[in-house]
Amino acid sequence: MIQSNGLFWRPDHVYWGAGSYSGKLLGIPANCRSDNPTDFREQAGIYVLYSEFRPIYVGQTGSGSQKLLVRLRQHRSDDLAERWDRFSWFGLRRVLGNNQLSRENRAAHPEIALVLNHIEAILIHAIEPPLNRQGGRFGESVTRFLQVRDERLGKSVEDMVKEVYERGD
Repeated sequence: MIQSNGLFWRPDHVYWGAGSYSGKLLGIPANCRSDNPTDFREQAGIYVLYSEFRPIYVGQTGSGSQKLLVRLRQHRSDDLAERWDRFSWFGLRRVLGNNQLSRENRAAHPEIALVLNHIEAILIHAIEPPLNRQGGRFGESVTRFLQVRDERLGKSVEDMVKEVYERGD
């Protein structure tokens, strides 16, 4: 069911698009940091918006024509604008060997135990309930992706502060 996920990504590391340039949601596998990034803008699945790591909104994407980037972009200007500072996503489309997302029409009939494990894992990873000692059970077939800051955004505030500190200014 769930093929990939990204936890607590930052909207300020996303290139949202401008003019004829479409935005991108870039990530690399957590277990292989030298890979070329995958663009998850067309991912279908569940997403969670957070304010200071507290979940404030859960939504879905992909059942219609709106994919992950479009839905997140909408939340930057709707009644949730300026109210969230992180997001997590749990995707149904797997990443192929060429770092592209799989087609959407892949037939899948997962077993009930797998579906229940994945739903539980989404909730545990999204909400981080304090009394859940075990992590969510996605299984080995699900890959976690780390966010990659889009280079078109320029240097981050953290990078600029680090440079000033290293120079001793």
